[in-house]
Amino acid sequence: MAGQQFQYDDSGNTFFYFLTSFVGLIVIPATYYLWPRDQNAEQLRLKALRKVHGRCLWYRLRLMKSQRSIIPTLKKVALLFGWAVFLLLAYKVSKLEREYQEYNPYEVLNLEPGASISEIKRQYRLLSLKYHPDKKGDEVMFVKIAKAYQALTNEESRLNWEMYGNPDGQQVASFGIALPAWIVDQKNSMLVLLVYGLAFMVILPVVVGTWWYRSIRYSGDQILINTTQLFMHFMYKTPNMNMKRLIMVLTAAFEFDPRSNKEATIRPTDNIEVPQLIRELGNINVKKKEPPFCYPYSLKARVLLLAHLARMDLSENIEEDQRFVVRKSPALLQEVVNVGCQLTMMANSRGGFHAPRLVSIENCMKLSQMIVQGLQESKSPLLQLPHFEEEHLRYCVSKKYKVRSIQDLVSLKDSDRRNMLRFLGEEKYEEVMAVLGSFPYIIVDLKLQVLDDEDSTNITAGSIVTVTVTLTRKRMVDFFEAEQDQLRVVEDQNTEEGQGEASRNKIKVWQNKNKGAKKVSKTKKKKLTKKKTISQQQQKTDKQKQANGTVSSNEVVPSKEEDEELSDKGSDSDEGEANKDSPSERDEESDKQSDAEVQEMGDDEEEWEALQQSIQRRERALLETKSKITHPVYSLYFPEEKQEWWWLYIADRREQTLVSMPYHVCTLKDTEEVELKFPAPSKTGNYQYSVILRSDSYMGLDQIKPLKLEVHEAKQMLDNHPQWDIPETEEEEEDQEDSDGIEESEEDEEDND
Repeated sequence: MAGQQFQYDDSGNTFFYFLTSFVGLIVIPATYYLWPRDQNAEQLRLKALRKVHGRCLWYRLRLMKSQRSIIPTLKKVALLFGWAVFLLLAYKVSKLEREYQEYNPYEVLNLEPGASISEIKRQYRLLSLKYHPDKKGDEVMFVKIAKAYQALTNEESRLNWEMYGNPDGQQVASFGIALPAWIVDQKNSMLVLLVYGLAFMVILPVVVGTWWYRSIRYSGDQILINTTQLFMHFMYKTPNMNMKRLIMVLTAAFEFDPRSNKEATIRPTDNIEVPQLIRELGNINVKKKEPPFCYPYSLKARVLLLAHLARMDLSENIEEDQRFVVRKSPALLQEVVNVGCQLTMMANSRGGFHAPRLVSIENCMKLSQMIVQGLQESKSPLLQLPHFEEEHLRYCVSKKYKVRSIQDLVSLKDSDRRNMLRFLGEEKYEEVMAVLGSFPYIIVDLKLQVLDDEDSTNITAGSIVTVTVTLTRKRMVDFFEAEQDQLRVVEDQNTEEGQGEASRNKIKVWQNKNKGAKKVSKTKKKKLTKKKTISQQQQKTDKQKQANGTVSSNEVVPSKEEDEELSDKGSDSDEGEANKDSPSERDEESDKQSDAEVQEMGDDEEEWEALQQSIQRRERALLETKSKITHPVYSLYFPEEKQEWWWLYIADRREQTLVSMPYHVCTLKDTEEVELKFPAPSKTGNYQYSVILRSDSYMGLDQIKPLKLEVHEAKQMLDNHPQWDIPETEEEEEDQEDSDGIEESEEDEEDND
């Protein structure tokens, strides 16, 4: 009778299948995600960056880390060990005897299918003599041989084998559980329960609880929630925040508190080194008792950050803590900017409190630049370059060159630049030029429009204005190459002019007289043309005055020739008016009108295609995830590789307010298109805004573009449109048609009845 039977694996063979599958599910994905990437590719990348970034702190730290790190080696060893275990288990499984296989008596007797009865009997005798237990043979094999012989010679056994696959008839379906039998053995029940309870009631809840507790403490940008609340409090309390106050708020973040972040440390030597730094730095508001600015962790972080901006040398222990503070600061400043934007939106929508001033948010952006470059706000942007010191700036700001910014240095001629930087050797000068050439220059293109409106160029009060900003990144070295091309063109022109002068010198003397005559004739022609233009202007003014019906006594009386010309023109115009109604001119006017209509249709189609393309670009941008790896920043004192990112926003600098929220451009590698939206002012008039692009890493590369708005009155909604007015006669006709239709349908129904 058929049935089902579940049994644990007493032999332990099935458990190896389970174990092999389990190890494979762990080892294969772990190898894909955890196997160390090609170290040669990273080394080649660093080698390519060496010419420009070789002196940067992050570059030197990366080289030291790649030489000392043993983590990739440990990962490789662990993964190779896992693969060794997996292959060993697979080999073990391949050697296991297959217990559950289809029964075939011909294979047991070593016969071909379809053998005759005589061949079966002969083979049975030979094998039974070989495996008979009395002959010291294999008893199990002898039983199999006897069973196979019976299945092939006995009619009933043969039918059972053909129908059910077994000579004994229908068997019970057996299912093996891939766990050894000792797990459910009564002797081991307490141990198994203890392991299950420890795994599912202790370890799993602890792991999940730890992960949950850590995750709820951080925001989506991996900033502590307490830090965000701290920034919100002080931005609300101090809408107009200067740079000194901003540094105090930044260094009060809970990321620098050892009680909230295990990466932050308080060392016993801080009691000696921190007061010494305070004395060297001077006034940093040490006596301020406002919490949390007076806490030790906040004071230490503030001192280390100010020492970084002053480019002071520190001891090894405290220098490691300084790198931690500096590394965390750009992300924290981005959080301060986000908090300022949130408060601005709340103040604009709800009111009741003052929004943060524009200077407060821009100070956050400037402080990010200062921290990445390790420079104070009052220092020259030229100190971002290598080999530049304070004493070298006097050569740059002299009256001869007046170089105060990176752009001034780039715009100099190569000869003047080399002469100004004569304090640098040839190798140092080449390094400075390589670094300067790697600096970014962003080309900003603006397009102002009102989307989803009939006239996209007409800005009405309260409409949503969209400013499409196209950012194109170029390198400063492109301008050097353009300058060299211009110099070549100028040299070629000079050589051509020199050849021309030489040929002029060879011309004979009598040819110069003809040239003089030609010059005289040219001057006469010019005078004649001037007179003609004056006479035409006078004629126009006379016509206008005659049309108005007034002529002043001071007007110049035209001559006879001019009168004749005027009369001729007047007769021509009369003839033109008389011929206006001719069929040919009507055809021309109709052709012009049709051409204008076609042109309008073409413009509408172009606008529609542009709108569809912009919608497709937005959808593609939502689906695509661009990499935030753009270009490495040249920073001499920043301890981590930093990518070039930018802030883009619209502001009213007169009112010191944000018009659109700052957009953090993190994917500008070559070209990026950003849409900034804001509501137009509710009052009509002309408005002057500014589109501002700020770097979060470089000082002196910010750009401000003017944006002028001319706001018109919004069109009033029509209550009654002409198309909505239906005449009474039409309504009566429609009612009559409906009634006639109903009567006809009733008559048809009566006829059918």
